Amino acid sequence: MKVMRPVSIVGIGQIPVQRHSTAGLRSMAAEAVCLALHDAGIEQVDALYAGNMLADELQNQKHLAALIADEAGLAGVEAIDVSAATAAGAAALRLAYLAVSSGEADLAVAVGVEKMSDGIATPALAKALDAEREVADGKTLVGQNAWLMARYFETYRPPADALAYFSVNAHANARHNPYALFQDRPLTPEDVLASRFIVPPIRLLDCSPICDGAAAVVLAPSERARMYTAHPVHLLASSVATDRFRLDDRSDPLFLTAAQRSARLALQRAGLQLQDVDFFELHDAFSIMACLLLEAVGFAERGQGWKLAVEGEIGLHGRIPVATMGGLKARGHPIGATALYQTCEIVLQLTGRAGPNQLADPHIAMLQSVGGVGTTVLTHLFAGPDHRPVL
Repeated sequence: MKVMRPVSIVGIGQIPVQRHSTAGLRSMAAEAVCLALHDAGIEQVDALYAGNMLADELQNQKHLAALIADEAGLAGVEAIDVSAATAAGAAALRLAYLAVSSGEADLAVAVGVEKMSDGIATPALAKALDAEREVADGKTLVGQNAWLMARYFETYRPPADALAYFSVNAHANARHNPYALFQDRPLTPEDVLASRFIVPPIRLLDCSPICDGAAAVVLAPSERARMYTAHPVHLLASSVATDRFRLDDRSDPLFLTAAQRSARLALQRAGLQLQDVDFFELHDAFSIMACLLLEAVGFAERGQGWKLAVEGEIGLHGRIPVATMGGLKARGHPIGATALYQTCEIVLQLTGRAGPNQLADPHIAMLQSVGGVGTTVLTHLFAGPDHRPVL
């Protein structure tokens, strides 16, 4: 059995999330890649993995990774498109991690890009569901999350504003993130509850926005990481798990089994306990999803995840900070790029470079990314530069 080698992040690159970017898909992605390469002090990598969900729908573009590699001056390298629906960016990160860990590549870049402002995204997003048994009945991603939210309120009876605090926290943290879409829009719970319904009970301010963006990270073997940066962040584990595809087929839809399994696998592989995690960059595409992830992973008891938000425990000074730079809700959720933005933010936090949003001495971070409605969940665990990886 081949021994897998430890992997570290040695470069990051991100461009500001925008409501509508005037740049094209390839140039956005190439800019993020070049920024990450420059941050690592390199001009070449062995492989490029590109996360994207909607390019073939909205830009009529397939074969995206090779296109990005060419645009970024990397023609000739291994370049592969990666998708896991709304967790596409995390899937690209996982493939880059596996390539470096296995020795197939010494340097790999994971890039995510999405230009959601071209055309109408909702029908394309619905394709993350079962085309024959869900989409054909008019179901959408927001509609399925609305169903979960309604069932959660019926089952656990939290206060009417319970989930609004997830949006409040995200917007408060986005104010000091120069890459965030909503830097100037603080919210109150009353603002969230006053926003219009999208699919009841989900309101506009329960949802992440349609937007454009790109982000990238460079991975290298940990034993060589300090050749490229004085502050490498170590990628301790990468895992993925799936649930029954359709909500209707799950015995308990309010429990995200794939999130629990994926988190447990990652923690086991990293030799860590849940209490070792200092902050959690979760997939808050909808407020209900943030709540359910906290419960599935084990940060809260079932039916109690909302209390962490209401009581401020998810804030920058709380017990388990989430969305520390604005999250999907307020930084924005350009789908293919989202997990790579979160990875860049984790690197900044673990290296003490998160500015006004800097957490107090974080050492371990967890990233979870969700494909579909909890169908596919990827978990990544990271440690700061002082962590001693097992070589």
